[in-house]
Amino acid sequence: MPNDFVNASETGEIPSYNGDAKAKATDFANYFCSYAQLYHQKQMLADHNRMAAYHSAIIGNADVFKDKVVMDVGTGSGILAVWAAQAGARKVYAVEYTDMAKHAKSVMVANGVDDVVTVIQGAVEEIDLPFEQDGLDSNEGNDSTQVVDIIISEWMGYFLLRESMLDSLIRARDKFLKPDSGLMFPSHTTMYFAPVADEEERKLCSQEYSNSMSDWFEFAESTKAVYGVEMKILEGDFEREQKEYYMLSSRWSELKPDAVLAEPSMIKHLDMATCTIEDSRGISKGAKDSEFDFIVDGYGPVSGFAGWFTADFKSRTDPEGSNKAPKLLHPAFLSTGPENGYTHWGQQTFYLASPIPLLKGQKTRITGNIEMMRTKENSRLYNCRITYGTSRLSSEQGKIDQVLHRSKEVSQVYQIP
Repeated sequence: MPNDFVNASETGEIPSYNGDAKAKATDFANYFCSYAQLYHQKQMLADHNRMAAYHSAIIGNADVFKDKVVMDVGTGSGILAVWAAQAGARKVYAVEYTDMAKHAKSVMVANGVDDVVTVIQGAVEEIDLPFEQDGLDSNEGNDSTQVVDIIISEWMGYFLLRESMLDSLIRARDKFLKPDSGLMFPSHTTMYFAPVADEEERKLCSQEYSNSMSDWFEFAESTKAVYGVEMKILEGDFEREQKEYYMLSSRWSELKPDAVLAEPSMIKHLDMATCTIEDSRGISKGAKDSEFDFIVDGYGPVSGFAGWFTADFKSRTDPEGSNKAPKLLHPAFLSTGPENGYTHWGQQTFYLASPIPLLKGQKTRITGNIEMMRTKENSRLYNCRITYGTSRLSSEQGKIDQVLHRSKEVSQVYQIP
């Protein structure tokens, strides 16, 4: 039976791009509606690492914003748009899909920038800018809609790509941004991956799974004894559900810096001026940078792997823009890694069913690759396949490392809920 509430268009895109009415309604219920709540906006606004990075990037580069046309994609409560106006922008278009747009308009008035900022409610893929009414025109490219000098957006989801808002940003860039001199804030984003030690949480996941199954066995026996109905036929499906939830779903984590057991590996890098819709879909098998090779020499064991991202706010580095776009004299940087403390993104940790032991006097090498793909049922959510093998190496000083033991390769698919 087909699923009537698939959160994707018929072509597998996010519904805000080319979804029908039903797909868009499902997308709103599953994704957008939470962003219409002030409590959700407050959670992001109270993330000081997030706020400081964007504030430094915008206010710290006021010379770049002065007299420019700016678009804020997914403005929410509108704080980035306010900063852009305060930095001297000539015009700011703050685009918001949800009814949070009404609050954003109030924020503009309260901060005295409503004469500069125009809040537009709608999907960025579908809106038109009133650029003719505002006396704007494009002096670059072949598209008369490319009137925007700077696009700012806080589009990043867990492990960077979750929520697939990057699709909307890329389409906004291609339609509205001046191709040669336009700037993207952030300008570059990078995904990182590393083995971590967090046995307390790993064991908790396992214990919660065991408790859930024990509760099921008691329920099934009770149902048969009291009501005369056999429920054991459903045991396999229940076990699969619980295993996916407790053991095969990544967990939001706030890891300590010393939980990271090896130098993190860069698994994907995006130049926001040139990245494509295909880039936003995930990490395909064999993709550039998708392989990792860790040497762990310390305390453990390895409880799993964790992923996070960084965002740069710096000058364009692509051939077209590096010569024509304004230079950012004061770059800014945001990290959601363990070394930077709390952010609302945290890290996504993929816990192992059994830990990888670390032995004194030996090094452990972990090699493998990662794939990340959107789920068929929900184009804003991702599955992640982690394939790895381990080997133990001697680590005697002054001697060449020798392989003492090599494990079989393991491959596991996790949900990023």
